[in-house]
Amino acid sequence: MCLIHLHFKNHPMYQLIIAANRDEVYDRPTEPAHFWEDEPGILAGRDLLEMGTWMGVSKNGRFAAITNFRDPSLPKKPRSRGEIVRNFLKSSVHPKEFIDELAKEKDSYGGFNVIVGDPEQLFHYNNILDEKNEIKPGTHSISNHTLNTPWPKVVKGKARFADYIQRNLGKLDIEKLFEIMMDREIAPDEQLPDTGVGLEMERKLSPAFIQLPHYGTRCSTVLLIDHEQNVTFVERTFNSGNLKFEKRFHFKIEE
Repeated sequence: MCLIHLHFKNHPMYQLIIAANRDEVYDRPTEPAHFWEDEPGILAGRDLLEMGTWMGVSKNGRFAAITNFRDPSLPKKPRSRGEIVRNFLKSSVHPKEFIDELAKEKDSYGGFNVIVGDPEQLFHYNNILDEKNEIKPGTHSISNHTLNTPWPKVVKGKARFADYIQRNLGKLDIEKLFEIMMDREIAPDEQLPDTGVGLEMERKLSPAFIQLPHYGTRCSTVLLIDHEQNVTFVERTFNSGNLKFEKRFHFKIEE
């Protein structure tokens, strides 16, 4: 994922609300969201190169999502970041313990932010800053630096996301959450970060929804977990900025 908005607790109907975009090169082979044949308890899309994933949820309520840390000067590393999400979803390790163990291997991976947990507890870890956070109730966002870094897409999207949730204390309209993730407006130059990719690329990467010739937003996902342990997972797949199809899943968390 390259942009994740989440609202944790503090809502009368939902324990966890997620809206996220995955940005990737268009030709990287990918399967859309499904329950995996080799791990039937995992619901997620799948990277067919490394067999990991960018975001998923398990039948027993475990959740994980990852974003890259943008810094072109960082060296490439041998291990796939997508395995982190896969490993958490298939394990039974407590989220904090998982983060603590992951931190010991932080230099084996390229830069990342990962969120792991369940409807009761969420944790964030950034391996470049070696930063650990227990996520507090409320609204949070993350792109390609660290949790709640005030990049334009984070600030703007987080405000819209929080405003919609705070004004709607009953059942949420999934379409409204997807609309937030479809924002293609380029941020003003004075608001752009300097991550080492050059001004023109900073502009092109500044919207929530990215569309470049060979790279962009491949899918958008909305995840809702209510107080009755019902899970709604909706994924929309895009090709060069155009919607290809949608997949919807509903299930109850297993005790």
